[in-house]
Amino acid sequence: MTTKTSLLMVLTAIGAITMVPFSAYASASPDIPDPNQEFTLTGAGATFPFPLIDLWRVQYNDAFDNVNLNYQSIGSGGGIKQHIEKTVNFAASDKPMSEAERELAPGTLHIPESIGGVVIVYNLPEVPNKGLNLTSDAVAGIYLGEITRWNDPAIASENPGLDLPDKEIVTAHRSDGSGTTFIFTDYLTEVSPTWDEKIGKGKSVPWPMGLAAAGNEGVAAIVKSTEYSIGYVELAYAFQTGMAFASVQNGDNSAFVEPTLETISAASSGVADTLPSAEESWVGVSLVNAPGPDSYPIASFTYLLLYDDLKSVTDNKEQAKAAIHLIYWMITDGQEFSSSLLYVPLADSVIELGKQGLAKITYDGEQIWNYESDASMDLEIPKWIRDNAKWWSEGLITDQDYINGLQYLIQKGILKV
Repeated sequence: MTTKTSLLMVLTAIGAITMVPFSAYASASPDIPDPNQEFTLTGAGATFPFPLIDLWRVQYNDAFDNVNLNYQSIGSGGGIKQHIEKTVNFAASDKPMSEAERELAPGTLHIPESIGGVVIVYNLPEVPNKGLNLTSDAVAGIYLGEITRWNDPAIASENPGLDLPDKEIVTAHRSDGSGTTFIFTDYLTEVSPTWDEKIGKGKSVPWPMGLAAAGNEGVAAIVKSTEYSIGYVELAYAFQTGMAFASVQNGDNSAFVEPTLETISAASSGVADTLPSAEESWVGVSLVNAPGPDSYPIASFTYLLLYDDLKSVTDNKEQAKAAIHLIYWMITDGQEFSSSLLYVPLADSVIELGKQGLAKITYDGEQIWNYESDASMDLEIPKWIRDNAKWWSEGLITDQDYINGLQYLIQKGILKV
């Protein structure tokens, strides 16, 4: 141990130098749930992220066994309804709340939880898995009822090596209010003026034709059991059930793109810096038909919805604190589980937006988590200051440089002498 290091340790030990803990300014993470209490948190909504939320439920409970999550996978429409009615602690939706919905639920925060893709699945005995290419015009034409047979030239021309049968196309869609439907119809509205004029986008739309079922699992079940059918489901459902899925023409009309973590991530690249804050409207946010040769065109954020004051949807302040800690864990530590279920982990800048949103939450007007953004923390205590003691003890900086660093900490009130 060097003389310099010993001197610093002695000064600290006798109380001549006292470091003010970060908690005096802000906490890097919310308080963990009180281990002496049992908490049950309730959520409801999107089926799109359900596999991930269910995995989070298990993994979080392994770490905090006094907290249990009850999440009902009832579709984004049902989740928004329960959020408005204040019957759950939080909701999940793949569709940002509309302005009308926001008026019914003032104080709602949008917290992005993950990024996923909607894939077009099919049941064609004559065609191998991953073998089908579909243009945007073909997808829209099929769901508009304008393309009714699998060997239609609009499909056959892009698949010259496939034995497409002269069979009627059976379409499948969601019967419930669904964020997956919103993403898919958002895409159709973007690529097809006819669809935009006649049908539009939404959690539920007046489908021109086809079979309907509730949930991603319901649509998947129709397609798996019905030959010559086509449907749309969340990427994880397609992979988990081993379903065949199409490559879809990208927004540049330059290539057919297979849905993967990489191509869905490509669709979201560059968007983070233009996103609104948690308390603002997210109505215009969309990842569909994003530019770029490798961008899969049917992708979307999926969101958690919370009130900025949790008193009306929690039993007490401790339960509200547990809810914030759970959501914080989902968007930070929980992201490591995303890729295993084929969801794209959030970018750091999107996580930071979520943290800033959670920091705005109160209980009966009292702030629950005093958080300072990472950028602000770095400005408050630069890395070179944090490393100064080590560098000084190793002789890498002069005594004067070290004194300058101490003076900075004293001026900021971080170091008490």
